[in-house]
Formats: sequence, structure tokens, C-alpha cells
Amino acid sequence: MGILNNIFSKVFPNAQATVENAVDAVKDKVGNITASVKDTVSDGSKQIQDKVEQGTSATNVDVTSILDNLAKKHPEALNWKTSIVDLLKLLGIDSSLDARKKLAQELNYTGSTDDTAAMNTWLIKEVMKKIAEKGGNITHLFS
Repeated sequence: MGILNNIFSKVFPNAQATVENAVDAVKDKVGNITASVKDTVSDGSKQIQDKVEQGTSATNVDVTSILDNLAKKHPEALNWKTSIVDLLKLLGIDSSLDARKKLAQELNYTGSTDDTAAMNTWLIKEVMKKIAEKGGNITHLFS
């Protein structure tokens, strides 16, 4: 699972459960096919998983409230609205530089990953954009 999907699974737990159920169903079907066909179907399974993940959307989830509630319970004061490091920490996801570089690659970041300030700024904006595209209501973050 990619880092972005890991973020989605923390923010949209019901949507992730749907994806995992669909993937499990596909894997069960693949398990019943002969070994010579498995490689071909495995590629199809990945494509199906990608389609399910693209199509699974949690409509109008109040992401800000979910994350605010998590932040209240967190031992550190985190600025998750503007810091990708703090957002990842809040969600219990690796926030190391290496992990953020992998996330940047996953999201097709074209800037230099050596300029961590610019990369981090881009990442938080891009992740919030992806959350909104997935059905997360984050509009009051920008008001």
C-alpha cells in the first residue's frame, strides 16, 4: 500500500475497508486459478484494485473534525493543517525525510527533493487536494 493510500485509510476508514474487501475477493478468485494463469490474472488483480481505489469515495467526510479530534488526543501539539510532517505524525505514519520523498515521488513531485521546505509545502497542499478529491470536506481549512 502506498503512503497516500495509508493516509486515506486513516482518514476514510470505511472506504479503505471496501477496497480491502474487494481486493480480498479478487485474491480468492486468483487463488482458484491454475499456476500458469496466475501471473496474468495477478496483473488484472492489481488493475482491479487500482480501479476500486479510484472509484471508492467517501462523500463529504468532515476531515477537519476527524483530524482535530485526533490532534486533541495526541501528546504533542501538532500543526497538521500546514505541516506534512505533523499530519503524518498525527496519523501514525512515518514522517521521516525518506518517507516524505517516497510520498513526493508517489504524487509525481517535479521539484527537487533536496529543497525540503518547498517539497513539504507542496506535499501538504497536494495531500489535502487528494483528500478533497476523495470526498473529504476540508473547505473550512481555507476560509
